[in-house]
Amino acid sequence: MHSQFADNRPSEIEPAHLKTPSSFVNIDSLMTQAPYSTSEFTEFQGHFQGCMDLYAETDRVTAYLDTHQNWFGRCAHPMKAEPLGANGYALVIGRFGSFGYEVEPKIGLELLPQQDGIYRIQTIPVPDYIPPGYEVDFQASQWLVSLPTSEYILEQESENFQLPPTITRLEWELKLKVGVRFPKFIQKLPQSLILTTGDRLLRQIVRQVSRRLSYKVQQDFHNSLGIPLAKPLRRC
Repeated sequence: MHSQFADNRPSEIEPAHLKTPSSFVNIDSLMTQAPYSTSEFTEFQGHFQGCMDLYAETDRVTAYLDTHQNWFGRCAHPMKAEPLGANGYALVIGRFGSFGYEVEPKIGLELLPQQDGIYRIQTIPVPDYIPPGYEVDFQASQWLVSLPTSEYILEQESENFQLPPTITRLEWELKLKVGVRFPKFIQKLPQSLILTTGDRLLRQIVRQVSRRLSYKVQQDFHNSLGIPLAKPLRRC
């Protein structure tokens, strides 16, 4: 199993929070126990959540998120992101595989305008593209939480750097379903091995992409406002 995004051998997600500028937590990872018989797809499901901190007031973060056309393609790199309409992107995730079978997922995502403070991201079709042997259902939600700086510092071991009066936490959750039509030589393997390996690979992809994208968004946001990106104090 390998990924072009992995700097080291992928490790399993532990219950403890990750020591990164943004946190990633796998709260539920479900697998079907048999291939989806009506379509010959083996389906994998995952429910994920995480967050990242942005050292600015909520209104400044909102203004940034509302203009994703200005930064999403840049922050998505090394993934390839091509605009689809006003709010959509055709995103090439990278090449992943196992057991000699590889796939380079390409999915359409629409970043819907916020509604009642919730930002939603959903899958959309990519014109003139038929996924070769896989299907993806991506449903994500994001929302902002304002946190007084004094409360933020009191809950942590304080460090000597300046923060604005209020910081903003972006929290997110993702419900992801992936169906894969495996070639016959893969189908001959034990079903339990296929399911375990596929589930692990799904978690690996989400972990790597979310951590990389979150960190790049943090960097881009703070650079755009001339705000130093300090060492994070809180783990979500």
